Amino acid sequence: MNKLWYLSQISIFEEMSREEIREIDQLDTIHHFNWITKNTLVQTPESVREGLYFVKEGKLRLYKLNDSGKQFTLGILTRGNIFGELNSFSFGTRRVYIETMESSLLCTMSEPQFERLMINLPQLALKFLKALSDRLKEREDQLEQLALHGLRKRVLHLLSTLSAKFGVIQDGYALIDLPLSHQEIANMLGASREAVSVVMSELAKGGVVKTSRLSVQLAVTILEENIPRNSTH
Repeated sequence: MNKLWYLSQISIFEEMSREEIREIDQLDTIHHFNWITKNTLVQTPESVREGLYFVKEGKLRLYKLNDSGKQFTLGILTRGNIFGELNSFSFGTRRVYIETMESSLLCTMSEPQFERLMINLPQLALKFLKALSDRLKEREDQLEQLALHGLRKRVLHLLSTLSAKFGVIQDGYALIDLPLSHQEIANMLGASREAVSVVMSELAKGGVVKTSRLSVQLAVTILEENIPRNSTH
């Protein structure tokens, strides 16, 4: 697939005309990388990458480690998402680990390139601000779930959020297109694997979820209860 198609799939460039996409490409503001293999650390807190990064293909996980080395997942990025740090603009990823969950393809933009893009296409500024606002809202919602709700409700909310973002609806269930072990769910919730396993077993017995090795399906009725309809596929 060519560069123009990939650019059109990045969230902030959606709904732009082909002529505008071509102008972005001709400005030479974006550097395209080669494929990065699965389970590669793209960044650590000690090796922060300056610049904005765009996910062209694949999935990446953002996480932190506590003092005992336990992981806490902050978010999952997929095609069209943005992360990175500039002096003038930040997506809040400076002190986190970023790791590929599958083979991924990235492109990047430096600060001078970002400034040149804003000068030539100032209408993009609002799109960058919206992308940042969406990321902050996601973090705020995550913190609210941690602070106010028990583990069962947090598990259901997480699975609903992942289903809305990555789910494929089939036979009354949303199959989450992510490798999800009980340990990974625990990492996303800041909980123990044992506690998550107990909750998942209870949900499976009630028909709320179906699980197999590294895959989870959530009943669509539960998804609709937890996520507004316009947020689902």
